[in-house]
Amino acid sequence: MRVLITNDDGITSPGLAILAHVAADAGHEVLVAPPNREYSGYSAGLNGEQDDDGELRRTPGRPPGLREDIEAMGVHASPALIAYVAGMGGLGPRPDLVLSGINLGPNVGPAILHSGTVGAALSAAAQGIPAVAFSSTGREIEHAETAIAVVTEAFQWVTNHPQDGRVLNINIPDVPRGQLRGLRTAPPARFTLEEGERERQVRGLLFSPFSADAVTFDPDSDAGLLARGWATATLLRSHTHDGTAATMPGFDTQEVGR
Repeated sequence: MRVLITNDDGITSPGLAILAHVAADAGHEVLVAPPNREYSGYSAGLNGEQDDDGELRRTPGRPPGLREDIEAMGVHASPALIAYVAGMGGLGPRPDLVLSGINLGPNVGPAILHSGTVGAALSAAAQGIPAVAFSSTGREIEHAETAIAVVTEAFQWVTNHPQDGRVLNINIPDVPRGQLRGLRTAPPARFTLEEGERERQVRGLLFSPFSADAVTFDPDSDAGLLARGWATATLLRSHTHDGTAATMPGFDTQEVGR
């Protein structure tokens, strides 16, 4: 199986090597192809630089700690565009799986919408390529052993449970291995309707480093569980129709505008 590793933090991010080593140690062919610079908050935006031949510009580069036997490059493009180009064979053979991350900062609740890490995974899934997005609570990954354990578990699950257009979104608390409470499925957190508290949640989730003590979301949501030391797993699906709309008055008619 060919596995593409990318992210939105750029080629200097340490989480790339963790994903690459887990996939390579499982016996798979690995290509590490993240953006040449940071694209945090870029969601599934498409942006890139072409070379004189009309291909995405690439530069030599290796993430810190990556083993020499694993191929790596920096790609002058956003994460989603990298996923699309890879899916069309523009970075070698089409990947069978895309692993995106490990993002430095969690992607939970409404933050999922804005994540370039998740955007790359969703763009892969849109092309029928299974994908997993990984994020950590830390601005640095201080406890790599914890991340490796969770990544290994998620990797084994996704390679044994093919996903039909869905993306597995994994968030990992950056805590010592012995303090990890486990891995649980969780729905995304939602902002409260209470005005003052909603503003605090927006600032805390989107514009500040993650702080478990400051989390006021539902304790059984992805953000709430993450704050209590759980790694979380959420299945995401994009660009699908909500079938309940068909029961709404005015949405199922052949006489629009008459």
